[in-house]
Amino acid sequence: MSKKYIILDTETTGLEVNQGHKVIEIGAVLLNDRKKSNDHFHTYLNPERLIDEEASKVHGITNADLDDKPVFADIAEEFLEFIEGSTLVIHNAPFDVGFLNNELRLTSSKLPMLEDICEIEDSLVIARDKFPGQRNSLDALANRFEVTGYDRSFHGALLDANILADVYMMLTGGQSKFEFIENNTGSNGIDKTISDGFKLEGISLVKLETNQEDLQRHKSRLSEISDKHSIETIWSKH
Repeated sequence: MSKKYIILDTETTGLEVNQGHKVIEIGAVLLNDRKKSNDHFHTYLNPERLIDEEASKVHGITNADLDDKPVFADIAEEFLEFIEGSTLVIHNAPFDVGFLNNELRLTSSKLPMLEDICEIEDSLVIARDKFPGQRNSLDALANRFEVTGYDRSFHGALLDANILADVYMMLTGGQSKFEFIENNTGSNGIDKTISDGFKLEGISLVKLETNQEDLQRHKSRLSEISDKHSIETIWSKH
């Protein structure tokens, strides 16, 4: 059975959970067969404290916007039911997980932490591994992968979850990860019944030779890719 992937993002009153900052918006989108579904969880929350001015400038949410919204305790069970058993994909996961776990602790000591009921996958870690030394914020990745069609005037949890879903599928190669069956599978994930029976005898290999014109076209194409995506192609390193 394929894994249940949920792309999640939050907005908060500030950056420091240890200083009493709270979650004010949760957005989560379920992926079905690596495609965004209409199944999602979204809510605004009354943090029962003031929002930092700098935070409001980022997400555009004001204290007045949240006066009539539920507190976290009102939606905790529904939220946990939605995400339970999933792999949560979060950009800079420690930030969002830290805030959500704090909300769960404040609500009840009987509620589980996210790690107890979900796997956590940090898309920022994937991006840094794929693009070392480059800017890997969600905005930077969206620009790099040419993810368009969204109003980016302000950040929003459901908006960013949708953008991250598009980015995540590009980061992971546009296809789901292969899950190899342990039986007859080597440590490198190759089925032994296939690799052991594969013979090279009788196969004649064709040697291809390139001329200077071919090499120049290849170099020009690599330059185009590098300029367009602001990356150094792997072929340029060899």
